[in-house]
Amino acid sequence: MKLLKLTVFTVALLTIMSCGKSKSGSLTGWTDRDKAVAGFSTPKAAAQQQNPPGMVLVEGGTFTMGHVQDDVMFDWNTTPKKQQVRSFYLDETEVTNEEYIFYLEWLEKVFPPHNENYKHIYTSALPDTLVWRDRLGYNESLTETYLRHPAYANYPVVGVNWVQATYYCNWRTDRVNEKILMQKGVLKNLFMLDSLDVEGKDHFVTDSYLLNPRYMFDGDSSIYNRGLPSRTVRKRGDPRPKRGQFTGRHVKMSDGILMPKFRLPTETEWEYAAKALPEDRHYNNIRGRKKYPWNGRYSRNKTRKNKGDQLANFKIAKGDYSGVAGWSSDGADITAPVKSYPPNAFGLYDMAGNVAEWVADVYRPIIDTEANDFNYFRGNVFSKPKIDREGKVVIADYTTVDYDTLDNGRIVPADLPGNIMYVPITKRDAFMRNNYEKAYNVDYKDGDFASTRQFHKNEEDMDVKPRMYNHPIIPKVLGEGGMRRQIYDDKTRRTLVSNNTRVYKGGSWNDYEYWLDPAQRRYLPQYSATNYIGFRCAMDRLGPMNNNSKKRPYPSF
Repeated sequence: MKLLKLTVFTVALLTIMSCGKSKSGSLTGWTDRDKAVAGFSTPKAAAQQQNPPGMVLVEGGTFTMGHVQDDVMFDWNTTPKKQQVRSFYLDETEVTNEEYIFYLEWLEKVFPPHNENYKHIYTSALPDTLVWRDRLGYNESLTETYLRHPAYANYPVVGVNWVQATYYCNWRTDRVNEKILMQKGVLKNLFMLDSLDVEGKDHFVTDSYLLNPRYMFDGDSSIYNRGLPSRTVRKRGDPRPKRGQFTGRHVKMSDGILMPKFRLPTETEWEYAAKALPEDRHYNNIRGRKKYPWNGRYSRNKTRKNKGDQLANFKIAKGDYSGVAGWSSDGADITAPVKSYPPNAFGLYDMAGNVAEWVADVYRPIIDTEANDFNYFRGNVFSKPKIDREGKVVIADYTTVDYDTLDNGRIVPADLPGNIMYVPITKRDAFMRNNYEKAYNVDYKDGDFASTRQFHKNEEDMDVKPRMYNHPIIPKVLGEGGMRRQIYDDKTRRTLVSNNTRVYKGGSWNDYEYWLDPAQRRYLPQYSATNYIGFRCAMDRLGPMNNNSKKRPYPSF
């Protein structure tokens, strides 16, 4: 009987093993070696996505967005809406002056302002240091020292508008991936090569590299060292590569080596990360409501060591930004160095106070209850790579840089030279789709033609297009040299809400405690900059929601 049971168990085990082997192989019977010999790709299972430098993982989940404790302003612009947020990465602190100066120095080196083609690229990225000025206050020293003096190196950068913050995120993607390829030995250290001066067309761009590595550096392959092991098996009799010649293959997105794109967080992501609700989780429920990124009803520290100190940097009262000398409540009169206060349960610093932060969303007074409840975001403009007549992807030219002028007169490049140029999708691209109909969805159901009282008319036959929001319009009048003249809108306007108005979240050193509630929301035109708004970057989480399957408790203060 025992022998029979053993035999049955052995047969069952072999059957399971054979089934498992078949399942883990190929549905066509082709092995990885068969595919490699034939020249097909054989991607290996990538390791778990690594934390990007300076970021922490924010595990996604469900929460009630816009649930504020107080609404003394009676704006009614924080409509509670239950949302599902996907896991993502977020900078543990705001971008500092030190990090932003690296960005400025890189732009000045690669696109020197003395070159006529590049003369506006560096200046377009400069923060507006004059935001510290006040008609009835003396802050002139800050206009000269806050950005560049080493005493403020670890302070959050301010004076940066939404457009500049977005450009920084794009630039950071290229620098991080460039460093990864250098560490892997695929790309040589460009700044150590005697034969190369990293300037103009000679710089690394992630999208261009993935499209075709020859699109950069005039096709000079000497900048590459050794690629990944080739997927194609070298046949007997094939000539060996010459000494110093690039061997192997270039990195592709399917290798899982390069980082996804950095970007600004959406409003939903930022609010979810700031609230850090999982620390109040009881199994699959959240207990109570949080007014701050930390637990408790008050903004002061309750621990014995720091009892009475503020847990964030904000304006305590009129004329009181720090407290009495010798007993400073928050330790700062303006901004404070990053990580000056305890992090929230996700490990994020300064999600309340210090500086408010730009998010990606276009502002609207309410979030429609019929809006998407999965990763809500307003601001989508769907695009595709621009293709020339020869069927090739268009790369932004180095010899003729196209510039755009913002409403405040600041000149910015439409695309940095070397980047892939994108254009909005056409109606033909969206034909017969059920998830979108056009490229521009910024004002979808709230400002577009269909949401006005003229919805029943044909928009193309109307001389004057109706507008849902009577916001200022800056006349685009060209002056001498083709530059836009700076003219104020002379019409009577009722609101600043437009398709170029962006949300910023969180309180700052210049705000009262009321604004520390993560659900509160404010807005400014995307070209505006202040001395109390900074930013931090986000990145998509690829693969599983968390790093392990075990449920773990979050610490509490």
